[in-house]
Amino acid sequence: MKKITYLLAGLFLFVAVNGVKAQASQECNIKYNLFKGDATSGKYDAAKQNLDYLLTNCPKLSVNIYKYGAKVADKTKDPVLAKKIYEARLVNFPDKKAAKAHSDYATYLLKNKLATEAEVFPILEKAYDISPKDMGVKNIFRYFKSVTEANKDSNPQKVFDTYDDVMESVGEKLDDYSKKISPLKVKEEAGTLDAKEAKRLKGYTINSTALGQVEGGLDAIISKIATCERLIPIYARDFEANKTDGVWLKRAVSRMYNKGCQTDPLFEKLANAYAETTQSSDAYNFLAGVLAKNGDNSGAAQMKKKAFDLETDPLKKAKYKLREAQSASGSRARALAYEALKYNPNMGKAYLFIASLYQKSANSCGSDEFEKRMVYVAALNKALKAQRVDPGSGAGRYISSYRKNVPSKKLIFQKGKASGGSHRVGCWIGETVRIP
Repeated sequence: MKKITYLLAGLFLFVAVNGVKAQASQECNIKYNLFKGDATSGKYDAAKQNLDYLLTNCPKLSVNIYKYGAKVADKTKDPVLAKKIYEARLVNFPDKKAAKAHSDYATYLLKNKLATEAEVFPILEKAYDISPKDMGVKNIFRYFKSVTEANKDSNPQKVFDTYDDVMESVGEKLDDYSKKISPLKVKEEAGTLDAKEAKRLKGYTINSTALGQVEGGLDAIISKIATCERLIPIYARDFEANKTDGVWLKRAVSRMYNKGCQTDPLFEKLANAYAETTQSSDAYNFLAGVLAKNGDNSGAAQMKKKAFDLETDPLKKAKYKLREAQSASGSRARALAYEALKYNPNMGKAYLFIASLYQKSANSCGSDEFEKRMVYVAALNKALKAQRVDPGSGAGRYISSYRKNVPSKKLIFQKGKASGGSHRVGCWIGETVRIP
């Protein structure tokens, strides 16, 4: 009889406990839906009431509690609530875009003047250590600038490593946006873009443009530090310890190449080690440059082909073609840049490279001031194309520069020409452009 009594009591307790849990779960869902509805419709004070219940009783229900909660805290100007949400999110959802959570909180503190740049640096460092590519655009720049200021004299290698990590993340983001923008641009030009797609295209374009500006800003900072005089001793010192480290070799070779340090014997040593260690298409591409420098043009051509054939990613193929173009000149360089565009039609940097080729030829591709300045119109057209197809290419500064050099209305009139008419740019450029 006692056994039956205990069994019934246990069963009753089980049902009662689970009933309470079910009721609590139902209450959580009701509160969550009310909270989400208020938060998304801008009723932040109302949302705040249910938010407190959710944070206390249902902290693991959904990460959206914290996403919307952060907005509620921001809109109601409640820094105590913002800190509570930030900390609770990391406890309850540590693997759900934690880097973005750190970055967003740092932005909140700075935006509301609740902390200094120095005080938010540890938060940005946490975000960077988890995933640089999930950091906000401004915070990527902010973090790198702080690292540079702290280490440029005492530990420049840390600056270089941070730059490489950040630029790789920025590059991944830009490539991702390029892939997303491309089909939407096609639809836009065909007039078949719907409202949702137009909104996405606008967002991608804004973010890509901002990333392009960050890329330019990072380059401006690193260019003052990463000189051949500084790089060569560091890489020579660290070569033995890293001669089989593919990542280190790739970064060392790339940096020396980008800074024009290829004439130093160390570059060849690094390139050979990179190729031997990784046997990658990227490494063979650099090795082709070494062979060409040593006069082995046939070997260089074979190595370039090997590198190109080995690569399967069309975006990377485009980058190899552009790199090859940058080692050529005139019409040959332009032809290679157009080859790059066959693999990535939205490669803004290829158009900007062609624009720079035109700009450099301005004085030699015209017999008078009008004709010379019309070369800048051809360059401007390519820069504008770069901006249209690739908002993150950093075309803005090129456009501004070229626009300053196109022929004035007075010069056009003195030449006996009319705005809107066509003009054939001479010499190797051979393009017909419209007179501004």
